[in-house]
Amino acid sequence: MAVSKEQNTDVQSADSEINDEIVREYLKSHDDFLQRYPDMLDFLHVSHASGSAVSLVEKQVSVMRERSTELRQRLKALSANAKDNDALFEKTCTLVLKLLDANSVEALYSTFITSMAADFNVEHASMILYAKNDNTEGCRTASHERVKKEIGSLFRGHKAICSTLRKEELIFLFSEGKGVGSAAIMPLGSTEQLGLIAVGSSDANRYSSKTGTLFLAHIADVIVKLLPNLPNTNH
Repeated sequence: MAVSKEQNTDVQSADSEINDEIVREYLKSHDDFLQRYPDMLDFLHVSHASGSAVSLVEKQVSVMRERSTELRQRLKALSANAKDNDALFEKTCTLVLKLLDANSVEALYSTFITSMAADFNVEHASMILYAKNDNTEGCRTASHERVKKEIGSLFRGHKAICSTLRKEELIFLFSEGKGVGSAAIMPLGSTEQLGLIAVGSSDANRYSSKTGTLFLAHIADVIVKLLPNLPNTNH
C-alpha cells in the first residue's frame, strides 16, 4: 500500500519529535514496559567491553552480579570494622577501670602509657601534663608555654588532631620521635586544659583526618575527671 507524500511527511515529523531523551523519560515513568512487552528484550542489545553485543537480560544479570559482589565487599568491610570497634571498646573499658584504680598522678600516667603498649598495641604513646617544671619524676610534664611553642599550632580548635606531623613535633611529643610516621593527639580538657595525650605509629597513613578518635576522646575525658582529685607524690 502506497504512502502519500502528506503521510510520509507526518511520519518524518513525528520521528523528528521523538528523541532519546523522550524515550528515556517514557521508560522511567513506565518501568513495567518490558514486562508488558517481553519480546522487546530480544531486540535490545548492549555493547560489551569486548566489542560483542549482549542482550539486555544478559546485561542486567551482569550488572546484578557486579552489584552483588560490591555489596558483599562492603558488608565484609563493615563486619570487620564492627569487630575492630568491639575489641577497641572492650580494651577501652578495661583501661578506664585501671585508671579508676590509680591512687596518684604518677600511677595514672604509668597506667595509660603501659596500657597503650600492652593492650592497644600502640607503638608510641605519650602523656604530657602541664606543670612549671619539665619532666617531673614519675611522669612527663612541661609548661603550657613550652607546649604551645612546640606544637601550639596543632591545638587551635582544642580538638583531636590526626595527621602526619613535622619531625620536630614528633620528637617533642614522643621524645625519641624516630620511626613515628603519623600521630593522633588529644588535649586533656576543652577550656581549662591539663595537658595532652598522644599515640603514634610508624605507618604514615595510620592516623589521618579520616581516623576516628571517639575512644581516644573518651579516655581523655576520664583522665580529665580523675587528675584534679589525684595527689602528686612529687609535691
